[in-house]
Amino acid sequence: MNRWLRLTLLGVGAMNSPRFAPAGLLLQYAGHRVAFDGGPGAEPPLGRLDAWLVTDEQSELRSRLHKLAAAHGVQVRAGDLELGDVRVWCHPVAHTSHPAYGYRIEAPGLAVTWAPEFWEFPEWAAGADLMFAEAAAWNRPIRFRGGVGGHASVRTVGEQAARHGVRRLVYAHIGRPTLRAIDAAAKPEVGEWGVEGRTYSLPVPARKVRR
Repeated sequence: MNRWLRLTLLGVGAMNSPRFAPAGLLLQYAGHRVAFDGGPGAEPPLGRLDAWLVTDEQSELRSRLHKLAAAHGVQVRAGDLELGDVRVWCHPVAHTSHPAYGYRIEAPGLAVTWAPEFWEFPEWAAGADLMFAEAAAWNRPIRFRGGVGGHASVRTVGEQAARHGVRRLVYAHIGRPTLRAIDAAAKPEVGEWGVEGRTYSLPVPARKVRR
């Protein structure tokens, strides 16, 4: 019998989005619940959490995230996590001048990645069945001052995801340039727009018991 890995987008907005709550994800599996990023308006429903993992421990939302996590009895952190058959691996991403991360969620025969912000496509996302990805920039990358990183464009993310064998790509960190493209009815050549509140469910095959 299969169990289901359920991933719900709590928000799909980049920082200070005029339309969406901050990019966030809720993982549910076999009684476990884990939040990733998010923030005000993009927090999980009240209830027990195993962890609240973040991709940037120095983000502008950190103080509010700490308060939200405390209400769930957990602390905000970046790191690995084991949930029975499911393991969550924290990996670095090239994004800014201080350490930033993404996550690869692995189960038997299944991989999902949460990488809402990066300047360079993360090699560790290769072969993912589902990838939640950067979409702050539309057709041109956003470069930070001083050349310390930035945001890859939707066009580049789509091209790189296809090259790295990502099976389903969902844009989950939508910035203002991309909002303008959406309003102009533009669509990505590869991938789809993330939808707040949508749950993406994947079956996790049960391990066979040897007799």
